[in-house]
Amino acid sequence: MAQGGIVRRLDGIGEKSVGGTLATLLSLTSDAVIAFDGLGRVLLSNDTAALVFPHPSGGLVGCDVRSCFPLSEDADPDAPFCPDDLPFPMDGSSKQLVCQAGDGSTLDLTVRCDRVPSAGETYLLVAVASDAAAQAERENDRLVQELSRANKRLSGTLGIVLGTLDSGDVMTLFSRALEEITNTMEASGTVFYVAEQDGYHLRGVSKSLAGARVPRYLSFGQTIDALAKRAGRALRLRVLPPKGDELRRGRLTNREVVNEETQEVYRLRAGKVPPFTSFIAVPVWFGGQVIALIEVGWEQARPLQREDSELLDAVAQYLSVQLVGAFSALRARRDGELRDSASQVRETLMEAGDLTPESRREVTDEVERALDATCVEVRLNQRQGNTALVTTPAGEDLSVPLDFEQVQRLTQEDGTAVMPLEPDDAASRALAEAGMPATGAYVGLGRIGDDALGVLVLRPSDGEPLDESELRYLGRVASDLQGLARGEERRKQDKRISQALQTGMRNELQQVDGITARGIYSSATATAVIGGDFYDLIRLPDRRACVIMGDVSGKGVEAASVSAAVKTALGAYSWQGLSPARMVRLLNEFLLGFSRLETFATLFVGIVDLGSGMLSYCSAGHPPAILVRAATGEIETLDVQSGVVGAFHEMTYRNGRVRLRRGDVLLLYTDGTTEARAADGSFFGEDGLRDAVMREVPRGYDGLLDRLLATLDSFTERHLDDDVAMVSLRFDMVGPSDAPREKGEVSGA
Repeated sequence: MAQGGIVRRLDGIGEKSVGGTLATLLSLTSDAVIAFDGLGRVLLSNDTAALVFPHPSGGLVGCDVRSCFPLSEDADPDAPFCPDDLPFPMDGSSKQLVCQAGDGSTLDLTVRCDRVPSAGETYLLVAVASDAAAQAERENDRLVQELSRANKRLSGTLGIVLGTLDSGDVMTLFSRALEEITNTMEASGTVFYVAEQDGYHLRGVSKSLAGARVPRYLSFGQTIDALAKRAGRALRLRVLPPKGDELRRGRLTNREVVNEETQEVYRLRAGKVPPFTSFIAVPVWFGGQVIALIEVGWEQARPLQREDSELLDAVAQYLSVQLVGAFSALRARRDGELRDSASQVRETLMEAGDLTPESRREVTDEVERALDATCVEVRLNQRQGNTALVTTPAGEDLSVPLDFEQVQRLTQEDGTAVMPLEPDDAASRALAEAGMPATGAYVGLGRIGDDALGVLVLRPSDGEPLDESELRYLGRVASDLQGLARGEERRKQDKRISQALQTGMRNELQQVDGITARGIYSSATATAVIGGDFYDLIRLPDRRACVIMGDVSGKGVEAASVSAAVKTALGAYSWQGLSPARMVRLLNEFLLGFSRLETFATLFVGIVDLGSGMLSYCSAGHPPAILVRAATGEIETLDVQSGVVGAFHEMTYRNGRVRLRRGDVLLLYTDGTTEARAADGSFFGEDGLRDAVMREVPRGYDGLLDRLLATLDSFTERHLDDDVAMVSLRFDMVGPSDAPREKGEVSGA
């Protein structure tokens, strides 16, 4: 008996050595030889028998031996086989018969048949042409047929060598070799497996097998590869018909395969048997290791010749050198495909910005496409530990045991984990019993909020497991999903913090006697909660006021925190009676120690003295304010400029001064106003703002800012790139009395 537990018995021929001797004898003799069992089923035959006796296109093997001879008149060919139906004795004595040959002619034969002494009921029949001339003609036909086959095999072998020599393209190499082998051997098809770390993975089938059910994966040592590796050469194999009790069970879980050289019978899993009745399994060796497995097969049972297996061994020896380089190229190509897919997933997530149902579906579709697998979401089973719930195709909940201790050991720093599912895992068995795909991996996405997210990536039960490059791919995708989910959680937290900050630092314009003030704020995005733009008007003693307009770089919590700090600090400085430049200088030092990020701000800080009619200001990197003279309608820009705040120590800040008159209007704004873009990319700009101001001020102060914002919306088609803030101040009571209105002057200090 062969080792490994897959050899069950001998197929009625006797011990292995006897079977091998018989097979060799059949290939050497010019007599027609047939072996058949007690059911009349032909077990073995040689080429001469194929020439002498009529048979189906698939050959004599498997046929009813009665179809080779004329039966007695009372014999029923449809009845169960009975040795008495045959027109010759079964005791080894000779019998002269006139039979119809395979080509339709009649032939005088001398037939001898005897039972083989063995455990099974087996008979051996030898037929010789009675006419010496006829026998010589049959021998000539046999030799011509062998020579023709040899020529075709030689031509096909040369075609394989020349067609694949130095092939630079992996798939071209595979496809050419498969088609040449199929044509050379006059086979129904050829399949090709490559040895990976975990088993043999299907990497090619001939065109004739398109749509056929071909095993996609063969595990090491449990199937045909073990037999071929043990023999060290190609094996000629035949799949035996299932027995009646197996057919009655409805589903074949195992099949019996006979070795035509030794007559050993192997019991294999049905899902691992190729779609052939007769086939040759060819190991491809390199450096003492089997690197690939080729299976060449025929749909119908037929006798397989030793020279055919030897030829395929020679082809495999040539291909091994070509394939070693091709495998490296194939793996590199596959790794590249998975990297591209991972990049596509990352781009999808970046565009989506958060884990919406649509973005999750896009990611799932890409993973399923890249791995030719199915993704099934996993829910933790709260009632039973170490199990998870999945939804079956029937819509029912299925409890799947998962080794979460192993998941924990595999968990990375970001909380993700990828755990392969082994064929004998409890999870795989539970999925297979439910009729679901059961080969693949569990991917843990970590804990987001109160939920632990996970997914099963599955292939059919008989499919190939996920290899190392595919598992690494899942790890990259899981990390990207985890990063986005955590980012989404942080954004939600930032939103709550920003809302709290906004509540505590609303943009306010205090009521100041003698000043009519208006403010407006427009966010660049509908989802924005708070940005870096802010403004304030603070009422001070002695008919004085402090007006502030600022823009902090960035968005979210950092910008909101800095904005809140700036407003608080400036409010405190304004009550100390400091000049605007002094206030900004102190603020600069404060900000440089306040933020850990490279955050800076632009500011306009103005101190209005209504009694003296003077405005002192410091414009620190901020767009120049606009002053509209009530008397003339002319526009002045307050263009004494200093550097930004919070960027560098030892920054110099200057004060500007301008005289105010009753009815003058001061307009402050952030750079989101002038840097707004139209659809063609053009900027609104300072000129656009000045034109809009000159057009809208004569229409009255009430609603001025609303009209300016409407003009901006029309220009940008309501697509702002940055937040917009504007403040307008109209000076209604200036000086101790109505002094003559004269043109104001601007000076630097």
